[in-house]
Amino acid sequence: MTSSAEAAPGAPVRRGRPGYDRDRVLEVAVQLFNEQGYDATSVADLAQRLGLTKSALYHHFASKEELLSVALDQALGGLEAVLAEPAAQRGAALDRLRHVIRSATDVLVSQLPSVTLLLRVRGNSPVEQSALERRRLFDQRVTRLVAEAQREGDVRSDVDAAVVSRLIFGMINSVVEWYRPGGPVDGDRLGHDILTVALDGLRTGGDALTRADRRPSAP
Repeated sequence: MTSSAEAAPGAPVRRGRPGYDRDRVLEVAVQLFNEQGYDATSVADLAQRLGLTKSALYHHFASKEELLSVALDQALGGLEAVLAEPAAQRGAALDRLRHVIRSATDVLVSQLPSVTLLLRVRGNSPVEQSALERRRLFDQRVTRLVAEAQREGDVRSDVDAAVVSRLIFGMINSVVEWYRPGGPVDGDRLGHDILTVALDGLRTGGDALTRADRRPSAP
């Protein structure tokens, strides 16, 4: 999905109203979309939350749809970048799957508001439909990775690869409902914890984790 925030060649760059930053406007908009729902949030609601007139808001973003597009592109771009990393491209399939699980969790933690918004879209507009298609392609690539690990004999094959992928990412995606930055759960460790739980029952041969994944027990 090409973000509508990307200017056409030769088009003037929209710099925003002095005293406001595009990133801050986007941050507040995503927060409001998550609170009220995208469809239920109007441009007037956004302007009121920001303390701007509607015309001033349009100095930053051309429309509410552009805000949604940029926010969803942030979340999806982060997830897609995980699959493009060398650790997700080379080596045994199980090691690549391990990297994807860890890194996708890190993306969720670092971009929690935009990923939360992504998980709540339902395809009610072309922007949302495009985002859902990108999510489907991501899921398909992870499913192929699970199937490859099964063929290599490192992941048990008595569970359908697509089901495995959905269950793992169902666990990862559930983080948006209960994880709170600054709370008692260590966001930096979440990737390890989800990886441990997700793969423990899937490894063949009874040894759930490689030595690199083990953590020393507390004395």
